[in-house]
Amino acid sequence: MSATPYTREQIAVWLRGLLTIAWADGNFDTQEQELINSITKDQLAPCVNFQSLETITPEELAAMLGESTPAAENFLRTAVMVAIADGIYSPSEEKILKQFCRALKLDPHILNSLQHTLENLENRELEDEVPENKINSLDLLHPLREWLDRLEIHDHRLARFLCNMIPSQCPFERDVTLFGKKIVHIPPMCKINPLYEQLVGLRFRALSYLADDCQEDISKYI
Repeated sequence: MSATPYTREQIAVWLRGLLTIAWADGNFDTQEQELINSITKDQLAPCVNFQSLETITPEELAAMLGESTPAAENFLRTAVMVAIADGIYSPSEEKILKQFCRALKLDPHILNSLQHTLENLENRELEDEVPENKINSLDLLHPLREWLDRLEIHDHRLARFLCNMIPSQCPFERDVTLFGKKIVHIPPMCKINPLYEQLVGLRFRALSYLADDCQEDISKYI
């Protein structure tokens, strides 16, 4: 297995940072908690007690990952993907990401284009098709997409975490009904999330790293 550039302490801090983002909007349900608990205990950091993990301050994060380091930048990339994973970028998530960015001494401009999705994604009605003007406006995310695509994977624990957390297929569309009456139609996640292709690409790179560099059997992730 290839070398792991991150210490156990860094992985624990990294995970606390991602959990801080996941908990930010108050939608971190029991199923999500159990999933991350399982990944943490069995694969990512067996010595870390998930139940004892707490949210992390920007200062704690910077103290462990460093300022303006490759580890800090890679962490911020994964944090952005956690924030946008459900297709909604909330003000609470934005606030924490900016705090992390400042503490890690990273370029804040990369988050500015993501801010453009804040109103669009929250106020957009869930329809089968995204309006053309919204598609054009999301082209402003191009610099952010390129930045996310540069995420480097050199740690098998992080690769496993990504393979588990990112769905292998675009989540199915569904209807939400109340008393037998359809009240809203939710399109597939790939139509809601403007960074879905980046998530899929990241998962593929994580799979390739595990298979090619670590010689792991990746059939359980496919």
